[in-house]
Amino acid sequence: MKDDETNRLSARATRYAKVGANLGGVAARIGASMLTGRTSAGDRANAAALTRALGGLKGPLMKVAQLLATIPEAIPAEYAEELRQLQSEAPPMPYVFVRRRMAAELGPDWLNRFASFEKEPAAAASLGQVHRAVAHDGTHLACKLQYPDMESAVEADLKQLNILFALQKQMDGAIDTAEIKQEIADRIREELNYTREARHAKLYAQMLADEPLIRVPRVIDDLSSKRLLTLEWLEGEKLLSFKDAPEEIRNRIATAMFMAWWHPFSHYGVIHGDPHLGNYTVFRRADGEAGGINLLDYGCIRIFPPRFVEGVVNLYLGLKENDEARTLHAYETWGFKGLDKSLVEVLNIWARFIYGPLLDDRVRTIADGISPGQYGRNEAAKVHQALKARGPLTIPREFVFMDRAAIGLGGVFLHLNARLNFFELFNAQIAAFSQETVEKRQKNALVSSNLTA
Repeated sequence: MKDDETNRLSARATRYAKVGANLGGVAARIGASMLTGRTSAGDRANAAALTRALGGLKGPLMKVAQLLATIPEAIPAEYAEELRQLQSEAPPMPYVFVRRRMAAELGPDWLNRFASFEKEPAAAASLGQVHRAVAHDGTHLACKLQYPDMESAVEADLKQLNILFALQKQMDGAIDTAEIKQEIADRIREELNYTREARHAKLYAQMLADEPLIRVPRVIDDLSSKRLLTLEWLEGEKLLSFKDAPEEIRNRIATAMFMAWWHPFSHYGVIHGDPHLGNYTVFRRADGEAGGINLLDYGCIRIFPPRFVEGVVNLYLGLKENDEARTLHAYETWGFKGLDKSLVEVLNIWARFIYGPLLDDRVRTIADGISPGQYGRNEAAKVHQALKARGPLTIPREFVFMDRAAIGLGGVFLHLNARLNFFELFNAQIAAFSQETVEKRQKNALVSSNLTA
């Protein structure tokens, strides 16, 4: 068995070396195209080559690449489009390794602690895989087991991240990615700690306790560890299977998504930073109708200082009331540097796009008649052109996952084609906002969940 594991780790090291070499080759290819003059066709060809290089390795690096593709202007559009096609599904860990990993986390008699445990995984992702099980009291369980040696795999991938950002710098200097890189690294490392994820799940159970449209799975502490997270299994159906449901159902699901995201942020300064559709399922009520969403994954959770939440509210109110001083203060609160009137105007292009549905007091879809494929592209192009002319803009690290999650949430609304009054929903959440109240709520919630910001 030990030889099998040694061979597995050796094979992984070989794959990492191959991917590193492939990335180096892509870097040289992109460098040559920069010297000879970039073209759209050349960018597409280079982007395809980069995707092939990354596609040779299933793991954290692929997760990072997908994440980059969702951050506006982190990489050129051609590359983002290619990287979005990467699949985060990893080959499942064979049961022989599952047994060894489970024994390492729960002890040699681990199997006796379950009434049943399915050998085949129900899902496999970049850092671990999920097995269905049943507790002795009949509770259906989801056991999320981390792959072996993931800490060293993540550190190796984060070194490769330097190559990705070096490529970005070669291709386009509109954005300084130093803060983005650090933020990604910190969040990926956090995702390795399943004890922290368990505390995140408890935090969400507390924050959303009064929201009937959202269900949070219960953590089974005595069957969990730093690399094993056991949660109550919540039955549900894929969110996209409701794309053609009646409008009332689609609107109910979209409202649940809105509340699951904006209520924790506006009241506690916490967001769910991974907009992947696989992190949500739809539960049915006793009458058989779709009742709301199950929120399943708590690895990528961002806890913000209350001042950041105040900045989000101030930017919204500044745009709503055309209050330039308030808008400027919001960007300063977030940590943007070198602000002047022209830069604020550039940032406002993107802000008005993100906040647009929240500023419009009427029932509407998120895109409001714009083709989903074109939604946001004009604004992104204008921002990119302006920033490129000015020189690199450093994106504050706290802004990274906020923007990414907001775009992911908008994507869900696009898929559902929901028609809601987003203005009313948002203003109900910030109606009683104060930084002091958020600070107090956050402190109490983190203490009771045994978490730190």
